[in-house]
Amino acid sequence: MQIEGAIALVTGANRGIGLALVQALAEGGARHIYGTARNPESFPPGELPPPAQFSALRLDLSDGESIEDVAALANDVTLLINNAGSLSGGALLAAPPEAIRGEMATNCFGLIEVTRLFAPVIARNGGGVILNMLSVSSLASAPDLGIYATSKAAAWAATQAMRTSLAADNIRVLSAFPGPVDTDMSSELEVRKASPGSVAEALIAGIEREDPEIFPDDMARQAEAVWRSDPAMLIRQFSVL
Repeated sequence: MQIEGAIALVTGANRGIGLALVQALAEGGARHIYGTARNPESFPPGELPPPAQFSALRLDLSDGESIEDVAALANDVTLLINNAGSLSGGALLAAPPEAIRGEMATNCFGLIEVTRLFAPVIARNGGGVILNMLSVSSLASAPDLGIYATSKAAAWAATQAMRTSLAADNIRVLSAFPGPVDTDMSSELEVRKASPGSVAEALIAGIEREDPEIFPDDMARQAEAVWRSDPAMLIRQFSVL
């Protein structure tokens, strides 16, 4: 898919990877970019493309009506990037049920609902691409990230189902598996992190190639090599992180 001339929508676009994606899409020549956030006033004005190229919209993944409103407004989209997400630390079986439900609601069910409403939009516009932002934790879980890993693994399973169901509509569904990225969401993780800008650049390149799986940073690519050759080994490696 060519970024130049595309009309894109990025969820969770007011900071971190989402904001970096907005900037990279603008630099790549996207005709228009819709960026969503629960509070559109939270976008940093000095870091956004010009108004002719960018629109800020309110979207709350826990609010189905707000998703419907955005799908009605952004009815010319050809590229959807499901970037919005949350990260809750904690072992899965020690977590309170409400914490698990909340993480699943954002990282999996919200992603499914946005895709459900935007797939017909993209199909009517002649087809396009959907990129789901997952994580290397979709493939293996560290002990203290069990809640997050469970929600992202569920989103990975949903992504594969979407590929099957949307192929006939000329919609390619891609998945991204970043490692730790230097954003507010991962501020408490004391590990080496990739920059949002470098991750966004790799994601844009992967979209243009229509790579089914995109591993956009060094840690992610190391995990990919293990995952493709010996998935059980990746699980063992993550189990001691």
